[in-house]
Amino acid sequence: MLSKTNNFLSLIFTKTRQSIRMDLNLSGKRAVVCGATQGIGRAAAEELARLGASITLMARSEEKLRAVIGELHKTQNQKHEYLVVDFNMPEDVKLTADIYSQSNPVHILINNTGGPPAGPAIDARVFEFVNAFQSHVICNQYLVQAFVPSMKQAKYGRIINIISTSVKSPIKGLGVSNTIRGAVANWAKTLSFELAQFGITVNNVLPGATMTGRLEQIIKGKAKALHKSEEEVINEMIDEIPAGRIGEPHEVGAVIAFLATPAASYINGINVPVDGGRTGNL
Repeated sequence: MLSKTNNFLSLIFTKTRQSIRMDLNLSGKRAVVCGATQGIGRAAAEELARLGASITLMARSEEKLRAVIGELHKTQNQKHEYLVVDFNMPEDVKLTADIYSQSNPVHILINNTGGPPAGPAIDARVFEFVNAFQSHVICNQYLVQAFVPSMKQAKYGRIINIISTSVKSPIKGLGVSNTIRGAVANWAKTLSFELAQFGITVNNVLPGATMTGRLEQIIKGKAKALHKSEEEVINEMIDEIPAGRIGEPHEVGAVIAFLATPAASYINGINVPVDGGRTGNL
């Protein structure tokens, strides 16, 4: 009996070794990328396009969307398009996504929305929490509900949320953001339990200090509040990063793209910091 079991296991391991490969090919897959006209969202769209995915960009500026579409890598098998939406208007996001999903199967969803205004939590007004919750959690929920049916049908789905390292360690001066990002992370973890059986993974990417428009705003705000130069603020940030530098959007985009590939099929329900080692916990 033991001999038969060993032979069976040996056969499984042999077949597994024969099939192992780094499958990064996204040809035939469609990715919806939110906040895709700048920063990390744009970098993610660019990386996904390079791996063969057809990209649907979502943002509120049609002019910027057109510009990005024209610059994406494209082969004859790829079709890139865009949807004009404002994530401050959740019901419009829902309507747009519902209509789009009726005739367009989606395999990859990159949830990415600009962060709430900086400031201490104690000073935040209630509507700031409400607005942030709507543009992040509620809009994400609408998009997932619209696109998950086609993921289930394809038995392939990747939902990747671009959040923040504040999920692991709250960042001083970002009270509303810390609160809402945490909500998104727990929402995503819950979905990861519910959707894994359908071949759908749900993961969060947590960028650290990355040179985007959002970071530039934070730097300017800190400089003004602390009566320091922007260069001083940047140097103080760098001092806290083991890598010794600010990150670039394409470095985060590469991680997002990897999580969207077949190679990442067994990675589910996790937070992935991309922060040069700054986060002080596991």
